Amino acid sequence: MTNRAKQIFTSGHRLGLGGVPLGNEFEVVTDEDAIKTLEASWKAGIRYFDVSPWYGLGAAERRFGMFLHNQPRDSYLISTKVGKLLKASPKNDARSNFPYGNSPNNVVFDYSADGVKRSIEDSPQRLGIDRIDVVFVHDISSDNKLLPRPWQEEFAIAMKGAFPTLSRMREEGIIKAWGIGVNTPEPILRVMQEADPDVCLLASQYSLIDHANALNNLFPVARQKNMSFVVGSSLNAGFITGSSRYNYGQNSWKIPAEHIVKRDKLRAIANQFGVDLRTAALQFSSAPDVAVSLVVGAHTEAQALANASSMMATVPPGFWEELKRQRLIEDNAPLPQFPA
Repeated sequence: MTNRAKQIFTSGHRLGLGGVPLGNEFEVVTDEDAIKTLEASWKAGIRYFDVSPWYGLGAAERRFGMFLHNQPRDSYLISTKVGKLLKASPKNDARSNFPYGNSPNNVVFDYSADGVKRSIEDSPQRLGIDRIDVVFVHDISSDNKLLPRPWQEEFAIAMKGAFPTLSRMREEGIIKAWGIGVNTPEPILRVMQEADPDVCLLASQYSLIDHANALNNLFPVARQKNMSFVVGSSLNAGFITGSSRYNYGQNSWKIPAEHIVKRDKLRAIANQFGVDLRTAALQFSSAPDVAVSLVVGAHTEAQALANASSMMATVPPGFWEELKRQRLIEDNAPLPQFPA
């Protein structure tokens, strides 16, 4: 069986720009700063962009489109998500989900065939482009507390609706590939066994802080199924680089004590070897053979450039050896071979 994802995600797509911060997830970002971030990413060589209707309830797609619709369409790869339709309303409750934004939209969860078709029509209009390359079915997962039904019931709807519809769109050439994008392993294990995805967005599951489950339970199955991953949240929403949150959601400020202790140990070893911890974290998450790309968020030019530079820096082998010696990473974790 051909690994479609490895054909689509070439060496030029190893690092992508994630859209969460430009959807005003963490703070107010102006349109001007968003465009500067996109421009800096492009100048640094980024040619893969990952967005979603959910990010800022339309804001991220609109901002990415403001930049990308002026670039040659075949010069970049773009992925977005389905499962969350946007509906404008004068009485919207957008700020309950994105308090830093000003979206006019409410969100409606819809994993049916019709919902997917509608979403794939809507997203290119917000983006100002003619097609989407990769589609992820978004957040059918136990951590999504906004779902109107238990995630297993929504998954059953997707099994009859979203998944076969996306497979048909792939075969018809409307999209290049599809998968799911989630923060927990169970839905990915199920979709690999019960449907025919090409690539899944593995968010919040493979970082220096937390990677054992994905490494030992997801990756072996992915190899058997000849499937790949886009790895997201390798910095745990900025936690590794110093933010006062861990991953996403309204309770992201409740950081488990063991994660803070681990970060402190990682920092100490990084200082010992003269390693930038951002660089180590990004390279670590990009190292597995099943990872075709790494998507990293940024909301400033400086962050975008730092992310790109990190993928070209050299980390001494002794750093990784010390992490394994102190059992801060799994013994069987793949180690990066950078610069490529």
